[in-house]
Amino acid sequence: MSNRSNSDARHVKLLILGSGPAGLSAALYAARAELAPVVLTGIQLGGQAALTFTVENYPGFPEGVGGAQLGELFQKQAEHFGAKVEFDTANQVDFSARPFKVLTDNGEYLADTVVIATGASPNQLKVPGERELTGRGVSYCATCDGWFFKEKKVIIVGGGDSALEEGLFITRYAASVTIVHRRDELRASTILQKRAIDNPKVSFVWNTVVTEVIGSDKVEAVRLKNLETGDETVFETDGVFISSDIPQIPRCSMATSIWMNGVT
Repeated sequence: MSNRSNSDARHVKLLILGSGPAGLSAALYAARAELAPVVLTGIQLGGQAALTFTVENYPGFPEGVGGAQLGELFQKQAEHFGAKVEFDTANQVDFSARPFKVLTDNGEYLADTVVIATGASPNQLKVPGERELTGRGVSYCATCDGWFFKEKKVIIVGGGDSALEEGLFITRYAASVTIVHRRDELRASTILQKRAIDNPKVSFVWNTVVTEVIGSDKVEAVRLKNLETGDETVFETDGVFISSDIPQIPRCSMATSIWMNGVT
C-alpha cells in the first residue's frame, strides 16, 4: 500500500473518514467517550448538507441555517469534546491486519478502529452547465430547495417514485412542474402517478433527456432532446431538480484499494 515505514505513520485510537452529519455525529459520541477520534474531512466539510444554501427542516433552527454553517457547528461541537478534525482525504486503506492502515493526501495513519462515513455524491447528468449552475437553479434536493422556487417554473428529471414525490412536493411553491422522463411511461407507484397526473400544476415531457443546462449566473433554460426523433428544443425554466431516482454514487473510491482479508 505504501513504502512509508510505520514510524512515519500517525497512530490513533479511532479514525473517522468523512465529515458529514454521520461522521461528525460519530466524532461527537466518540469524543464524549474519550476515544480521541480524528476526523478526515474528505472533499467537503459538512457533506452534501453543506451544499444546500439554507436548511429549514433541521430541528433547533426555526429561521433555518446555512448548510455550510451547519457543518461548521457540527465540527465545533465535536471539537468541544476533544475530537480532532483534519482537512485531509483518505485514498487507500488496508484492513487486512491491525492496526488498520489509511493512506491520505498528507500522510499515513495507523488506526485501532476506523469508521467509514464517506456518504455519497449525487449522480449528475454530466451535461454542460450542470456543475456550473449547481446551487443557482440546479438542485439535487427538492425538500431542501423547493421553497426558493415560489411561483417559478421548474423541471424534475426522472420518472420513478422519488421524481414524482419531489415534483408533488414542489407544487406547494412552484407555478408549474414539468417531469422530464426518458421513457414513454412512468416507473413510479400507481398512487403517485395518479396524484401527479391529477395535479393541475404538473405536466410531462416523454422520451426526452436534458442535454444542457443554460444560464449565465442562474438557470434560464434547458436543452431537451427527444430520444425518438432526435429533435432538440430549448425549454425555459427557473430550476432543474435531478431526482434521486438517478442513483447516488458512494464516496468510496478508495474501495478499489481495500484488502478485506478476514474482515466481514
